[in-house]
Amino acid sequence: MSKSIKIGMFGYGVVGHGVFDILSNNAGLAEVVKICVKDRNKKRDLAPSFFTFDRNDLLQDDSINLIVEVIDDAEAAFEIVSTAMLNGKSVVTANKKMIAEHWAELLKIQKENNVSLLYEASSCGSIPIIRNLEEYYDNELLHSVSGIFSGSCNYILTRIFNENIDFDIALKQAQDLGFVENDYALDLIGYDALYKLCIITAHAYGVYIKPENVLNHGILNLSSFDVQFAKEKGYRIKLMCFVGKVGEDRITMYVLPQFIPIDKRFYYVDYEDNAVSVEATFSDRQFFMGKGAGAHPTGSAIISDISANRYDYKYEYKKFLNPNRFTYTTAVELEVYLRYFDEKNLTFFHFEKITEKYYGKDYNYVIGIIRLDNLIRLKEKLNSADVLLVATGKMKAI
Repeated sequence: MSKSIKIGMFGYGVVGHGVFDILSNNAGLAEVVKICVKDRNKKRDLAPSFFTFDRNDLLQDDSINLIVEVIDDAEAAFEIVSTAMLNGKSVVTANKKMIAEHWAELLKIQKENNVSLLYEASSCGSIPIIRNLEEYYDNELLHSVSGIFSGSCNYILTRIFNENIDFDIALKQAQDLGFVENDYALDLIGYDALYKLCIITAHAYGVYIKPENVLNHGILNLSSFDVQFAKEKGYRIKLMCFVGKVGEDRITMYVLPQFIPIDKRFYYVDYEDNAVSVEATFSDRQFFMGKGAGAHPTGSAIISDISANRYDYKYEYKKFLNPNRFTYTTAVELEVYLRYFDEKNLTFFHFEKITEKYYGKDYNYVIGIIRLDNLIRLKEKLNSADVLLVATGKMKAI
Protein backbone atom coordinates (compact mmCIF):
# COMPACT_ATOMS: atom_id res chain seq x y z
CA MET A 1 0.00 0.00 0.00
CA SER A 2 1.40 3.40 -0.94
CA LYS A 3 1.87 6.24 1.50
CA SER A 4 1.88 10.01 1.17
CA ILE A 5 5.37 11.44 0.68
CA LYS A 6 6.34 14.81 2.16
CA ILE A 7 9.82 15.80 1.03
CA GLY A 8 12.48 17.97 2.58
CA MET A 9 15.15 18.56 -0.06
CA PHE A 10 18.75 19.62 0.47
CA GLY A 11 20.20 21.43 -2.54
CA TYR A 12 18.69 23.21 -5.50
CA GLY A 13 21.45 23.12 -8.07
CA VAL A 14 21.37 21.32 -11.42
CA VAL A 15 20.07 18.03 -10.00
CA GLY A 16 17.79 19.57 -7.38
CA HIS A 17 16.18 21.74 -10.01
CA GLY A 18 15.68 18.66 -12.19
CA VAL A 19 14.03 16.74 -9.34
CA PHE A 20 11.64 19.59 -8.59
CA ASP A 21 10.79 19.97 -12.27
CA ILE A 22 9.99 16.26 -12.66
CA LEU A 23 7.90 16.23 -9.49
CA SER A 24 5.98 19.26 -10.76
CA ASN A 25 5.01 17.18 -13.80
CA ASN A 26 3.97 14.15 -11.71
CA ALA A 27 1.03 15.40 -9.69
CA GLY A 28 0.34 13.32 -6.61
CA LEU A 29 3.67 11.47 -6.47
CA ALA A 30 5.13 13.56 -3.66
CA GLU A 31 5.07 17.06 -2.21
CA VAL A 32 8.19 19.16 -1.63
CA VAL A 33 7.57 20.89 1.70
CA LYS A 34 10.83 22.81 2.04
CA ILE A 35 14.24 23.12 0.35
CA CYS A 36 17.40 23.86 2.34
CA VAL A 37 20.07 25.83 0.44
CA LYS A 38 23.38 27.46 1.36
CA ASP A 39 23.74 30.62 -0.76
CA ARG A 40 21.49 33.38 0.55
CA ASN A 41 22.20 35.68 -2.40
CA LYS A 42 21.58 33.34 -5.30
CA LYS A 43 18.51 34.10 -7.41
CA ARG A 44 16.11 31.15 -7.73
CA ASP A 45 13.01 30.48 -9.80
CA LEU A 46 10.74 29.50 -6.88
CA ALA A 47 9.00 31.60 -4.26
CA PRO A 48 11.20 32.44 -1.23
CA SER A 49 8.76 30.53 0.99
CA PHE A 50 10.08 27.27 -0.46
CA PHE A 51 13.58 27.87 0.90
CA THR A 52 15.32 27.80 4.23
CA PHE A 53 18.95 28.13 5.31
CA ASP A 54 18.54 26.07 8.49
CA ARG A 55 18.82 22.30 8.08
CA ASN A 56 16.82 21.73 11.24
CA ASP A 57 13.75 23.18 9.53
CA LEU A 58 13.76 19.93 7.55
CA LEU A 59 15.39 17.44 9.92
CA GLN A 60 13.18 18.35 12.89
CA ASP A 61 9.91 18.75 10.97
CA ASP A 62 7.70 15.76 11.82
CA SER A 63 5.53 16.36 8.74
CA ILE A 64 8.51 15.55 6.48
CA ASN A 65 8.96 11.79 6.09
CA LEU A 66 11.53 11.70 3.27
CA ILE A 67 14.78 13.60 2.90
CA VAL A 68 16.13 14.05 -0.64
CA GLU A 69 19.82 15.02 -0.55
CA VAL A 70 21.42 16.47 -3.71
CA ILE A 71 24.33 18.62 -2.49
CA ASP A 72 27.95 18.20 -3.61
CA ASP A 73 29.65 18.26 -0.17
CA ALA A 74 30.08 14.60 0.89
CA GLU A 75 30.85 15.27 4.57
CA ALA A 76 27.97 17.72 4.99
CA ALA A 77 25.75 15.21 3.18
CA PHE A 78 26.79 12.46 5.61
CA GLU A 79 25.81 14.63 8.58
CA ILE A 80 22.45 15.41 6.97
CA VAL A 81 21.69 11.83 5.91
CA SER A 82 22.78 10.19 9.17
CA THR A 83 20.85 12.73 11.27
CA ALA A 84 17.75 12.25 9.14
CA MET A 85 17.84 8.47 9.58
CA LEU A 86 18.49 8.79 13.32
CA ASN A 87 15.35 10.96 13.40
CA GLY A 88 13.36 8.19 11.73
CA LYS A 89 13.28 9.68 8.22
CA SER A 90 14.04 7.69 5.08
CA VAL A 91 16.53 9.18 2.63
CA VAL A 92 17.06 9.35 -1.12
CA THR A 93 20.52 10.58 -2.13
CA ALA A 94 22.67 11.01 -5.23
CA ASN A 95 25.94 11.45 -3.33
CA LYS A 96 28.23 8.67 -4.53
CA LYS A 97 31.27 9.85 -2.53
CA MET A 98 29.31 9.87 0.72
CA ILE A 99 27.89 6.38 0.10
CA ALA A 100 31.24 4.91 -0.94
CA GLU A 101 33.22 6.40 1.95
CA HIS A 102 30.64 5.86 4.73
CA TRP A 103 29.09 2.59 3.60
CA ALA A 104 29.39 0.66 6.88
CA GLU A 105 28.11 3.48 9.09
CA LEU A 106 25.15 4.24 6.83
CA LEU A 107 24.03 0.60 6.65
CA LYS A 108 24.27 0.31 10.43
CA ILE A 109 22.21 3.47 11.03
CA GLN A 110 19.45 2.55 8.59
CA LYS A 111 19.15 -0.95 10.04
CA GLU A 112 19.04 0.24 13.65
CA ASN A 113 16.42 2.89 12.86
CA ASN A 114 14.32 0.78 10.45
CA VAL A 115 14.42 3.39 7.69
CA SER A 116 15.30 3.20 4.02
CA LEU A 117 18.36 4.64 2.29
CA LEU A 118 18.05 4.61 -1.51
CA TYR A 119 20.73 5.86 -3.91
CA GLU A 120 20.07 4.71 -7.48
CA ALA A 121 21.07 8.18 -8.70
CA SER A 122 24.55 7.78 -7.21
CA SER A 123 25.67 5.40 -9.95
CA CYS A 124 25.34 5.79 -13.73
CA GLY A 125 22.67 8.46 -13.88
CA SER A 126 19.45 7.25 -15.47
CA ILE A 127 20.55 3.58 -15.77
CA PRO A 128 18.79 1.52 -13.05
CA ILE A 129 21.83 -0.65 -12.40
CA ILE A 130 21.63 -0.86 -8.59
CA ARG A 131 18.01 -2.01 -8.56
CA ASN A 132 18.79 -4.55 -11.28
CA LEU A 133 21.75 -5.94 -9.35
CA GLU A 134 19.61 -6.12 -6.21
CA GLU A 135 16.55 -7.72 -7.82
CA TYR A 136 17.14 -9.21 -11.28
CA TYR A 137 20.66 -10.50 -10.56
CA ASP A 138 20.08 -11.35 -6.91
CA ASN A 139 20.89 -15.06 -7.42
CA GLU A 140 22.82 -14.83 -10.71
CA LEU A 141 26.47 -15.85 -10.94
CA LEU A 142 28.14 -12.72 -12.27
CA HIS A 143 31.39 -12.93 -14.21
CA SER A 144 31.88 -9.16 -14.44
CA VAL A 145 30.29 -5.73 -14.39
CA SER A 146 32.08 -3.13 -16.47
CA GLY A 147 31.39 0.09 -18.24
CA ILE A 148 31.53 3.82 -18.71
CA PHE A 149 30.37 5.30 -15.39
CA SER A 150 31.43 8.94 -15.84
CA GLY A 151 29.19 10.99 -18.12
CA SER A 152 31.43 14.03 -17.75
CA CYS A 153 34.62 12.23 -18.84
CA ASN A 154 32.76 10.50 -21.66
CA TYR A 155 31.43 13.84 -22.89
CA ILE A 156 34.94 15.31 -22.94
CA LEU A 157 36.43 12.28 -24.70
CA THR A 158 33.66 12.27 -27.30
CA ARG A 159 34.23 15.91 -28.15
CA ILE A 160 37.97 15.24 -28.48
CA PHE A 161 37.76 12.06 -30.56
CA ASN A 162 34.66 12.72 -32.65
CA GLU A 163 35.02 16.45 -33.24
CA ASN A 164 38.78 17.08 -32.85
CA ILE A 165 38.21 19.64 -30.10
CA ASP A 166 41.06 20.49 -27.71
CA PHE A 167 40.90 19.07 -24.19
CA ASP A 168 40.56 22.45 -22.46
CA ILE A 169 37.68 23.51 -24.69
CA ALA A 170 35.85 20.20 -24.21
CA LEU A 171 36.29 20.51 -20.43
CA LYS A 172 34.89 24.06 -20.44
CA GLN A 173 31.87 22.91 -22.45
CA ALA A 174 31.23 20.07 -19.99
CA GLN A 175 31.47 22.54 -17.09
CA ASP A 176 29.04 24.96 -18.78
CA LEU A 177 26.52 22.11 -19.18
CA GLY A 178 26.78 21.19 -15.49
CA PHE A 179 28.25 17.74 -16.22
CA VAL A 180 31.44 18.26 -14.19
CA GLU A 181 31.78 18.52 -10.40
CA ASN A 182 32.85 21.89 -8.96
CA ASP A 183 36.24 20.31 -8.30
CA TYR A 184 36.72 18.90 -11.81
CA ALA A 185 39.75 16.84 -10.74
CA LEU A 186 37.31 14.48 -8.96
CA ASP A 187 35.90 13.60 -12.36
CA LEU A 188 39.06 13.74 -14.43
CA ILE A 189 41.27 11.65 -12.10
CA GLY A 190 38.50 9.06 -11.94
CA TYR A 191 37.33 9.51 -8.35
CA ASP A 192 33.73 10.05 -9.41
CA ALA A 193 33.82 6.78 -11.36
CA LEU A 194 35.67 5.04 -8.50
CA TYR A 195 32.94 5.83 -5.96
CA LYS A 196 30.31 4.48 -8.35
CA LEU A 197 32.35 1.32 -8.92
CA CYS A 198 32.64 0.69 -5.15
CA ILE A 199 28.86 1.00 -4.78
CA ILE A 200 28.14 -1.23 -7.77
CA THR A 201 30.67 -3.83 -6.54
CA ALA A 202 28.86 -4.04 -3.20
CA HIS A 203 25.55 -4.77 -4.91
CA ALA A 204 27.06 -7.08 -7.55
CA TYR A 205 29.22 -9.25 -5.30
CA GLY A 206 28.31 -8.46 -1.69
CA VAL A 207 31.78 -7.06 -1.01
CA TYR A 208 32.45 -3.55 0.26
CA ILE A 209 35.87 -2.23 -0.75
CA LYS A 210 37.06 1.14 0.49
CA PRO A 211 37.87 3.56 -2.37
CA GLU A 212 41.45 4.11 -1.22
CA ASN A 213 42.18 0.41 -1.83
CA VAL A 214 41.18 0.53 -5.51
CA LEU A 215 43.18 1.85 -8.46
CA ASN A 216 41.76 4.94 -10.14
CA HIS A 217 43.48 6.90 -12.88
CA GLY A 218 41.58 9.20 -15.18
CA ILE A 219 42.00 11.40 -18.24
CA LEU A 220 43.37 14.56 -16.59
CA ASN A 221 46.73 14.18 -18.36
CA LEU A 222 45.35 13.13 -21.75
CA SER A 223 47.51 14.74 -24.45
CA SER A 224 47.19 15.19 -28.19
CA PHE A 225 49.89 12.51 -28.55
CA ASP A 226 47.69 9.94 -26.79
CA VAL A 227 44.75 10.85 -28.99
CA GLN A 228 46.92 10.56 -32.10
CA PHE A 229 48.26 7.16 -31.00
CA ALA A 230 44.74 5.81 -30.36
CA LYS A 231 43.39 7.08 -33.69
CA GLU A 232 46.29 5.59 -35.64
CA LYS A 233 45.47 2.20 -34.09
CA GLY A 234 41.75 2.55 -34.81
CA TYR A 235 40.84 3.00 -31.14
CA ARG A 236 38.95 5.44 -29.00
CA ILE A 237 39.90 6.03 -25.38
CA LYS A 238 37.13 5.60 -22.81
CA LEU A 239 37.35 5.83 -19.02
CA MET A 240 36.38 2.29 -18.04
CA CYS A 241 35.36 0.75 -14.73
CA PHE A 242 35.76 -2.98 -14.16
CA VAL A 243 34.87 -5.45 -11.43
CA GLY A 244 34.93 -9.15 -12.11
CA LYS A 245 35.93 -12.64 -11.08
CA VAL A 246 39.55 -13.72 -11.44
CA GLY A 247 39.04 -17.06 -9.72
CA GLU A 248 36.31 -19.07 -8.06
CA ASP A 249 36.11 -16.82 -5.01
CA ARG A 250 38.15 -13.74 -5.96
CA ILE A 251 37.27 -10.49 -7.68
CA THR A 252 39.37 -7.56 -8.82
CA MET A 253 38.42 -4.00 -9.74
CA TYR A 254 39.90 -0.79 -11.15
CA VAL A 255 39.16 2.48 -12.97
CA LEU A 256 41.40 3.20 -15.96
CA PRO A 257 41.32 4.79 -19.40
CA GLN A 258 41.19 1.99 -21.96
CA PHE A 259 41.70 1.61 -25.69
CA ILE A 260 38.38 0.53 -27.21
CA PRO A 261 38.39 -1.01 -30.71
CA ILE A 262 35.70 -0.27 -33.25
CA ASP A 263 34.04 -3.69 -32.89
CA LYS A 264 33.13 -3.14 -29.22
CA ARG A 265 29.85 -1.57 -28.10
CA PHE A 266 31.57 0.87 -25.78
CA TYR A 267 33.22 2.47 -28.84
CA TYR A 268 29.83 3.95 -29.77
CA VAL A 269 28.81 5.25 -26.34
CA ASP A 270 29.11 8.99 -26.77
CA TYR A 271 28.72 12.35 -25.01
CA GLU A 272 27.20 12.18 -21.50
CA ASP A 273 25.88 8.64 -21.93
CA ASN A 274 26.89 5.91 -19.51
CA ALA A 275 26.92 2.21 -20.32
CA VAL A 276 27.11 -0.93 -18.20
CA SER A 277 27.84 -4.46 -19.41
CA VAL A 278 26.84 -7.31 -17.10
CA GLU A 279 28.24 -10.75 -17.93
CA ALA A 280 26.65 -13.67 -16.12
CA THR A 281 26.52 -17.45 -16.18
CA PHE A 282 22.87 -17.88 -17.07
CA SER A 283 21.66 -14.57 -18.54
CA ASP A 284 24.87 -14.22 -20.60
CA ARG A 285 25.77 -10.62 -21.47
CA GLN A 286 23.40 -7.67 -21.08
CA PHE A 287 24.15 -4.09 -22.03
CA PHE A 288 22.56 -1.02 -20.43
CA MET A 289 23.00 2.47 -21.84
CA GLY A 290 21.52 5.83 -20.87
CA LYS A 291 22.24 9.41 -19.88
CA GLY A 292 24.80 9.60 -17.09
CA ALA A 293 24.77 13.32 -16.37
CA GLY A 294 22.38 16.23 -16.38
CA ALA A 295 19.40 17.48 -14.42
CA HIS A 296 16.64 15.26 -15.77
CA PRO A 297 18.57 11.97 -16.24
CA THR A 298 19.90 12.06 -12.66
CA GLY A 299 16.59 13.47 -11.45
CA SER A 300 14.74 10.54 -13.02
CA ALA A 301 16.72 8.07 -10.90
CA ILE A 302 15.89 10.08 -7.79
CA ILE A 303 12.21 10.12 -8.74
CA SER A 304 12.32 6.33 -9.13
CA ASP A 305 13.63 6.04 -5.57
CA ILE A 306 11.00 8.47 -4.29
CA SER A 307 8.33 6.34 -5.94
CA ALA A 308 9.80 3.15 -4.45
CA ASN A 309 9.78 4.76 -1.01
CA ARG A 310 6.00 5.15 -1.24
CA TYR A 311 5.90 1.36 -0.82
CA ASP A 312 8.67 1.28 1.82
CA TYR A 313 11.14 -0.36 -0.56
CA LYS A 314 14.57 -1.16 0.90
CA TYR A 315 17.70 -2.75 -0.48
CA GLU A 316 17.98 -6.24 1.02
CA TYR A 317 21.74 -6.70 0.50
CA LYS A 318 21.18 -10.44 -0.01
CA LYS A 319 24.66 -11.03 -1.41
CA PHE A 320 26.23 -9.90 1.86
CA LEU A 321 24.46 -12.87 3.50
CA ASN A 322 25.92 -15.38 1.04
CA PRO A 323 28.19 -17.84 2.91
CA ASN A 324 30.38 -18.20 -0.19
CA ARG A 325 31.59 -14.63 -0.09
CA PHE A 326 34.08 -13.20 -2.57
CA THR A 327 37.39 -11.67 -1.57
CA TYR A 328 39.10 -8.75 -3.30
CA THR A 329 42.50 -9.35 -4.86
CA THR A 330 45.02 -7.09 -6.55
CA ALA A 331 47.24 -10.03 -7.60
CA VAL A 332 46.53 -9.29 -11.24
CA GLU A 333 48.67 -8.36 -14.24
CA LEU A 334 47.46 -5.72 -16.71
CA GLU A 335 48.78 -4.84 -20.13
CA VAL A 336 49.07 -1.05 -20.34
CA TYR A 337 50.32 1.84 -22.46
CA LEU A 338 52.31 4.38 -20.42
CA ARG A 339 52.99 7.76 -22.04
CA TYR A 340 55.55 10.01 -20.39
CA PHE A 341 57.71 13.04 -21.17
CA ASP A 342 60.32 12.95 -18.42
CA GLU A 343 62.43 9.77 -18.29
CA LYS A 344 62.46 9.84 -14.48
CA ASN A 345 58.70 9.18 -14.45
CA LEU A 346 59.25 5.85 -16.18
CA THR A 347 61.56 4.69 -13.39
CA PHE A 348 58.70 4.75 -10.86
CA PHE A 349 56.87 1.94 -12.65
CA HIS A 350 58.15 -1.62 -12.50
CA PHE A 351 57.10 -3.46 -15.63
CA GLU A 352 57.13 -7.25 -15.55
CA LYS A 353 57.62 -7.20 -19.31
CA ILE A 354 57.89 -4.47 -21.95
CA THR A 355 56.71 -5.40 -25.45
CA GLU A 356 57.03 -2.03 -27.19
CA LYS A 357 59.01 1.18 -26.64
CA TYR A 358 58.95 4.52 -28.40
CA TYR A 359 61.32 7.44 -27.80
CA GLY A 360 60.50 10.62 -29.69
CA LYS A 361 61.41 14.29 -29.58
CA ASP A 362 57.93 15.22 -28.28
CA TYR A 363 56.88 12.26 -26.14
CA ASN A 364 57.71 8.67 -25.18
CA TYR A 365 55.69 5.57 -24.41
CA VAL A 366 56.05 1.94 -23.42
CA ILE A 367 53.56 -0.91 -23.69
CA GLY A 368 53.95 -3.78 -21.29
CA ILE A 369 52.76 -5.84 -18.35
CA ILE A 370 52.47 -4.34 -14.88
CA ARG A 371 50.99 -5.64 -11.64
CA LEU A 372 47.83 -4.07 -10.29
CA ASP A 373 49.08 -4.17 -6.69
CA ASN A 374 52.14 -2.17 -7.74
CA LEU A 375 49.96 0.43 -9.45
CA ILE A 376 47.82 0.82 -6.34
CA ARG A 377 50.93 1.46 -4.25
CA LEU A 378 51.93 4.10 -6.81
CA LYS A 379 48.45 5.59 -7.15
CA GLU A 380 49.35 8.99 -5.72
CA LYS A 381 52.44 9.24 -7.92
CA LEU A 382 50.52 8.02 -10.97
CA ASN A 383 47.86 10.68 -10.51
CA SER A 384 50.26 13.54 -9.82
CA ALA A 385 52.98 12.89 -12.43
CA ASP A 386 52.66 14.08 -16.02
CA VAL A 387 51.94 10.61 -17.40
CA LEU A 388 48.95 8.78 -18.84
CA LEU A 389 48.28 5.10 -18.25
CA VAL A 390 45.83 3.37 -20.61
CA ALA A 391 44.75 -0.27 -20.33
CA THR A 392 44.68 -2.40 -23.46
CA GLY A 393 41.97 -4.68 -22.04
CA LYS A 394 44.28 -7.66 -21.46
CA MET A 395 44.42 -8.96 -17.89
CA LYS A 396 45.27 -12.16 -16.03
CA ALA A 397 45.33 -13.30 -12.41
CA ILE A 398 48.64 -14.31 -10.85
